[in-house]
Amino acid sequence: MRAYVEFLRRPYAGRLLGGTLLGRLPNGMGMLAVVLHVRADDGGYPLAGALAALLGLSMAAGQPVLGRAMDRYGQSRVLLPSALASAVGFTLLAAVGADPLPVAVAAVVGAGITTPPLEAGLRALWPAVLDGPEQVQAAYALDAAAQEILFTVGPLLVVAAAAVNTETALLLTGVLGIAGTLVVALSGPSRQWRGEPRAADWAGPLRSPGLRLLLGSLACAGIALGVYAVAVVAYAERLGSDLASGVLLASMSGGALAGGIVYGARPWAGEPHRRLPWLLAALAAGYVPLVLAPGLAVMSVLAFISGVFLAPVLACSFTLVDRLAPSGTVTEAFAWVVAAVGAGGSLGSAISGLGQDLAGVPGAFAGAGIGGVLALLLCLAGARLLRPGPASSALAESAAYANDA
Repeated sequence: MRAYVEFLRRPYAGRLLGGTLLGRLPNGMGMLAVVLHVRADDGGYPLAGALAALLGLSMAAGQPVLGRAMDRYGQSRVLLPSALASAVGFTLLAAVGADPLPVAVAAVVGAGITTPPLEAGLRALWPAVLDGPEQVQAAYALDAAAQEILFTVGPLLVVAAAAVNTETALLLTGVLGIAGTLVVALSGPSRQWRGEPRAADWAGPLRSPGLRLLLGSLACAGIALGVYAVAVVAYAERLGSDLASGVLLASMSGGALAGGIVYGARPWAGEPHRRLPWLLAALAAGYVPLVLAPGLAVMSVLAFISGVFLAPVLACSFTLVDRLAPSGTVTEAFAWVVAAVGAGGSLGSAISGLGQDLAGVPGAFAGAGIGGVLALLLCLAGARLLRPGPASSALAESAAYANDA
């Protein structure tokens, strides 16, 4: 645990992590808040689900665009306006509900596409704020583990706010986004951070073959996550217990939290590109037994195990992004990670629904194992592309921060 103690002692480390987690709570709140508000406005489940999916896809689409803007103009100039714009979208939806539909669609798209890229921005800041690779690895692991809390606490906040009314839930979603963004964007490291000069091409970080491969592998892992989120609802319905889906979601999140903390608590020998396939293999192995869908007690254990290697996979991937992203594109590269996992999750939700129709609850869970295996196979097929060059984009940009400071 020494790495965590040293990490939290660094100036701004606790503030940046806490502020980012606060500002990212809307990521775990928005979709549920939209569904509850549309249903309260007498909208059907298909409409509520479609608007929620549109919010998720808009978030995924907006992250790389805003990440590129941050690389070019700095963090504060992008984070604050985007947080305000996203809150306006949630406020508009709270005011109009599902009718008129074009306005509701515009509100959802606006709220999603302007979601501030706090996640990508934080990961770009760590090499500038922390002292050495060991602390950066600990920060990545704790970051990846802590985000599981967002998807447990976020829905609880939505349900509590919706007890007043669903408009309050939407407004709270926007306000928390602004609050967390202010904590981060007004900090010294965020205000002073600047990206390195970059090549003037449209591809940005995507011109790196290794990064493209990594994003494809993480998108497949995202499929598994999207499948799981839908499959646990089907499992709960079969069991006749409304609480079962929450128990299984919490179990997987608990496994990811535990795995991330253990992974980041110690340094690891060897290069991350050699470690990633082993972590992906363990992740896939954890998803495959879910297809058995046994009783809730055993299923909760399987759910916990399925989450253990999720945060380590993400933390290891973040280290590779540092090394694979071309100079001047590190924030956009991290934003593409968010987009890839989010897009994979949306696809996984559809796959799980199809599997449920074809083969019941086991079919709904089958896609999780398939997604995990595909992530591993893709990583193995292009393993040589993940070998980084001698220069690290994030380390170069940390030098730029130090010079500005």
